[in-house]
Amino acid sequence: MGKTVELYYESAYITEFDANVLSCREREDGKFDVVLDKTAFFPEQGGQTSDVGELTSEDGANFEVSYTGIGKEPDSGEDEIYHVLDKSIEAGTGVHGRIDWEHRFSNMQQHTGEHIFSGIVGSKYGYDNVGFHLSDTEVTMDYNGALGAEDIKFIEKSVNEAIWKNVSVIARFPSEDELKDISYRSKKELTGAIRIVDIEGYDSCACCAPHVAKTGEIGLLKVVGVRNYKGGVRVNILCGKRALEFLLTEHDILSKLATDFTTSFDNVPSSVAKLRDENAALKENLYAEREKLLGYELADIDKNLKNVFLFKDADTDMNLIRKTVNLLVAEHEGFCGVFAGNSEAGYRYIIASGTAGGDARTVSGLLKEKFGAKGGGSNQMVQGSLSGASRDELMDCCNNL
Repeated sequence: MGKTVELYYESAYITEFDANVLSCREREDGKFDVVLDKTAFFPEQGGQTSDVGELTSEDGANFEVSYTGIGKEPDSGEDEIYHVLDKSIEAGTGVHGRIDWEHRFSNMQQHTGEHIFSGIVGSKYGYDNVGFHLSDTEVTMDYNGALGAEDIKFIEKSVNEAIWKNVSVIARFPSEDELKDISYRSKKELTGAIRIVDIEGYDSCACCAPHVAKTGEIGLLKVVGVRNYKGGVRVNILCGKRALEFLLTEHDILSKLATDFTTSFDNVPSSVAKLRDENAALKENLYAEREKLLGYELADIDKNLKNVFLFKDADTDMNLIRKTVNLLVAEHEGFCGVFAGNSEAGYRYIIASGTAGGDARTVSGLLKEKFGAKGGGSNQMVQGSLSGASRDELMDCCNNL
């Protein structure tokens, strides 16, 4: 890459190296872009985040490498690899570089796992990988075709079988003549030297990133999310340590649920379903009881009142609030509304115009002016929320309508 020897192409397992600083430029954010004559830091490209680590100068000073990227050299306009440091370092200084191996190896596990997954999707289903993103927290792949739940299970199992076989992963730069006879995946047309990553029996793909030497180093692959996306499907995976940590977290959650329900792991789903049904039945019964109470409350309200405003608990169902307001406006000519909440947490409200046909937006405007309420609606009904007002303040405001 320009003036920098890319050591990560010699071996993905180089973790330390010696180099010389070619240039150091201050950035707008106060950090520094440093170019070296050689580097093992893989720069962000191809959908994958960069390596991080540190440099140590000849006099023992340490410099954090928080990011590695590819940019344009200001004078020549040629591509260059730059390392973002936390402080300045003089050109010509000799440095010893150390990449964060745990971060690098995790990315290697994820990326090689993705290659196997995409290779199987392509060979069995004929779909292309049209999008890929590998960050420190997630791995996503986008395919231009639909994959059902059983398809995903099959692919996941097949990838893990490839991992267990401990197949060699070979990365190389074939000659132009050799490339003519190689069938490989690529998201775009490539020119110049093309690096091919081969996983025998599973995938051949143009790729610039570091990979594991054997599939067994991936450890395992777990699909953690699938959703429809742009006419195809987006799949989220985790590999290696990330997958293990995900499964350990799920196991802890399942163990807690099993303990809470005093049942075995396999009975947790049925226990949760039973609890959900019981909760739904309780909510239905509570709603019915609240409707009865509402009937008694409305029957006690003087029909000659012009405006009526009621206050309810914060957890009152919005459907019940709406029903209350509709019943009130059928009996009163002014404005009728319900405020649900309290002065500490704020209020939700629904307000409507009664039989005289006033504009409910008048009330909404008043609440916005006095209390900064948010919401809107029509001349017949408005709804919204507000905070910073007491019940008495709201009543004083509404009594002045």
